[in-house]
Amino acid sequence: MNIPVFKRLVPSRNTTFGQAVHGVLDSRPATIAAVIFLVLVLAAILAPWIAPQNPYDLAAITILDGRMPPGSQGVYGEVYWAGTDAQGRDMLSAMMFGLRTSLSVGVLSGLFALVVGTVLGLTAAYFGGRVDALIMRLVDLMLGFPTILVALMMLAILGQGVGKVILALVVVQWAYFARAVRATAVVERRKEYMEAALCLGLSHRRALFSQLLPNCVPPVIVIAMIQTANAISAEATLSFLGIGLPVTEPSLGLLIANGYQQMLAGLYWISVFPGVLLLAVVFTMNIVGDRVREALNPRLQK
Repeated sequence: MNIPVFKRLVPSRNTTFGQAVHGVLDSRPATIAAVIFLVLVLAAILAPWIAPQNPYDLAAITILDGRMPPGSQGVYGEVYWAGTDAQGRDMLSAMMFGLRTSLSVGVLSGLFALVVGTVLGLTAAYFGGRVDALIMRLVDLMLGFPTILVALMMLAILGQGVGKVILALVVVQWAYFARAVRATAVVERRKEYMEAALCLGLSHRRALFSQLLPNCVPPVIVIAMIQTANAISAEATLSFLGIGLPVTEPSLGLLIANGYQQMLAGLYWISVFPGVLLLAVVFTMNIVGDRVREALNPRLQK
């Protein structure tokens, strides 16, 4: 691509999003991680069209192709580059579909947690007093328990399902957003522009979302990226333990669990390949998130 044309496609540094993008592009490891992550996201989105097989369509799989190592040729001539599992499912296709589900759960839970936590954090900082004390004590209570333990307790009551896993992850994640937003909003609340907005007679809603919220966006972006990666890991852990997604739903955690019992038999690819894919997703997201945190925080810039 022509360099001047490419530069015009990159947003300006004058915006928060532009600073984040330039921060990633200025770091070679972060750029490589971002490219890998985008490739994985595209593979997950396009899985129904580019996957060699629909691993959850009973008419598309053959039990005679079960437990084939990577690179083997199936009964009907198909080549399984990542091998097959005990049911004869193509592991490459299963990982693409599983990544699709894991990313969906992670992104949706992170988005809902972001909305809930941001609203409560802004409310606590804006009103202060008893409202602030009540919300922050609730935040302290949520952060005082291990995340996975709270999610386990909720799913033991709610049962399995995509929606229930998302709800459980929102409950354990919103407190991180609320604490980060409140810490930034408390400082912004005392500045002159907020006092001027109140003197002009702006409503609480407009003062919160048109004046205070835009200045709290940088920490929200960073927390959102990190918590999305954590949500993907948590979903995989819950599914691996058998209380997350049902067996009818594709998930990286379920794929790892399916092959765990067969590791000693030498069928390493059934668990190792999905585990490596999960590690790649979480690792790249954390690298990009850490670089965005440095780009949006002047104190961390060299």
